Amino acid sequence: MSILALIPLFFGNLRGSQFIIVVLVILLLFGGKKIPELMRGMGKGINAFKQGLNDAREEINKPIETSSEKSDSSAKSESAAKD
Repeated sequence: MSILALIPLFFGNLRGSQFIIVVLVILLLFGGKKIPELMRGMGKGINAFKQGLNDAREEINKPIETSSEKSDSSAKSESAAKD
């Protein structure tokens, strides 16, 4: 089940004035200075998560080397290291 499918379950009954009250309570709990820091940290976390997904996709889509290609490349690297 998707997270986006659950959002209406929690916020479906909030109307304008109720939403404002929730925002005010959040402001009182965290303060005006902490909220930008929290959002910045959440943004960095989302970016790191997306970068991890992209790295995983690249790794999955990377062609697989066969054993003969591995032995050829290792032999080339060994000969280069001797020089």
